[in-house]
Amino acid sequence: MKRFALAVLVATHLSAFAAPPQAGGQAPGWFRMKLGQFEVTALNDGIFRLPVDKLLQTDDPGLVVRRLQHAYLGIPLDTSVNAYLVHTGEKLVLIDTGVNKANPSVGFALEHLRASGYTPEQVDEIYITHFHGDHIGGLTDKEGRAVFPNAIVRADQRESGFWLGDPAQAPEAARGGMANAQRVLKPYLEAGRFKAFDGATELVKGVRAVPTYGHTPGHTIYVAESGADKMVFWGDLMHVAAVQFKNPEVTIQFDSDPKSARPQREAQYQDAAKGGYYVGVTHVSFPGIGKLRPDGKGYEWIPVNYSRP
Repeated sequence: MKRFALAVLVATHLSAFAAPPQAGGQAPGWFRMKLGQFEVTALNDGIFRLPVDKLLQTDDPGLVVRRLQHAYLGIPLDTSVNAYLVHTGEKLVLIDTGVNKANPSVGFALEHLRASGYTPEQVDEIYITHFHGDHIGGLTDKEGRAVFPNAIVRADQRESGFWLGDPAQAPEAARGGMANAQRVLKPYLEAGRFKAFDGATELVKGVRAVPTYGHTPGHTIYVAESGADKMVFWGDLMHVAAVQFKNPEVTIQFDSDPKSARPQREAQYQDAAKGGYYVGVTHVSFPGIGKLRPDGKGYEWIPVNYSRP
């Protein structure tokens, strides 16, 4: 009996010092910095786990694995989905929207927008780099209602003309994406709050569109400039930092026209390295903001330093 009582006492004593269950989860996914007089907030929508060894296209079959191993990364690769909020002082501009709650690993951009101190009702303008689902899915909720009731949505007319066109006239592989684009844009189209633009265009003071056609028919990047400071939001100009910065020639199966996408990427890499400005990239590890420095035939990625704006 004494032994039993002692065992109970010891077990009770040990349980009092047992570690709690692991909490899991992650901190709210937003990061903020100043850009001249502008404020830029990166919003993480979550991650995709991508088989990048199968998706990336290169003449060297071992290159992707070597580059990932060099960066201590594995396959499938945890790949960020980022959106960016630019406050110009006059307008609140959202660049891409992430995905809606299609699966448990993505769909957090709206939650993180609210956590960052803003509401969807405050967003004035939404600029879409291209109409793939991880860039436009967050425009509507599960019931098909507009998430941003006061925003004007803008994209290049070549992009909207393709994805909002007649599916019967498009390649079969694009028809699912067309159906999704038409679904999520519907409330904005019906309300007259979708406005296409033509190529290089200043959209609001300090923010302009630059055509980079190739990844999709109307893929567009956006440039924010305030005073001497500049940031360019690249959308899907590239996907895998560990591979494509060192080897800009590597393309991805998601490109609708790889032969056009590659020189667009190479030109923007060169310009960013020469100009020394920040870039924000949808699929580079959150917050996806950094600078480039030439490194041999490729580039070195230098992530933004964590600080308080």
